[in-house]
Amino acid sequence: MKKIYVDADACPVKDEIVKVATRHKIQVFMVCNGGIRPFRNNLINLIIVSEGSDEADKWIFEKIKSEDIVVTSDIPLASKCIDKGAFVLKHDGSILNVMNIGNVLATRDLMSDLRSSDPFLQGKSKNFTRADKGKFLNSLEILIIN
Repeated sequence: MKKIYVDADACPVKDEIVKVATRHKIQVFMVCNGGIRPFRNNLINLIIVSEGSDEADKWIFEKIKSEDIVVTSDIPLASKCIDKGAFVLKHDGSILNVMNIGNVLATRDLMSDLRSSDPFLQGKSKNFTRADKGKFLNSLEILIIN
C-alpha cells in the first residue's frame, strides 16, 4: 500500500494532503523539526526529527519505498527519492520523475551558482496561488490512483 511522506516544515498544502489521504485511507507521515501540532486523524503521523540540516530529508529517504509518494520542494531529496522508485510531488502540483529531474537539478544548480557569484541577484519566488493548490490536488489524486 502506498504511503505519503511530507517534508512538512514549509509545506503549504498539509491540509489538502490530510483531506485526500483520509478519503483514500492512506497513511501519511508529516516529517518536521517541530512547530506543527499533532493531528487527531489516525492516518496522519507527525514525525519530529532532531534539529539540524536535512534531518527530515534523511528520515524520509530512509523510510520510503518504491511507489510511495513524497511531497517536497527539496530538489536533491526529490532526486534521491526518484532513484528509489518513489513518486515526487512539489507543492505547486509539479510531478517530478526520471524524465524531468535532471533538468530540474541542473536549473537549481545553475541558479545557486548565479546567486553565489552575484550577491545582489535575488531569486523571485512566485506566490502560492489557488491554481497551484488545485494543480496539487489533481496531481496527488493521479499519483494515488495510478
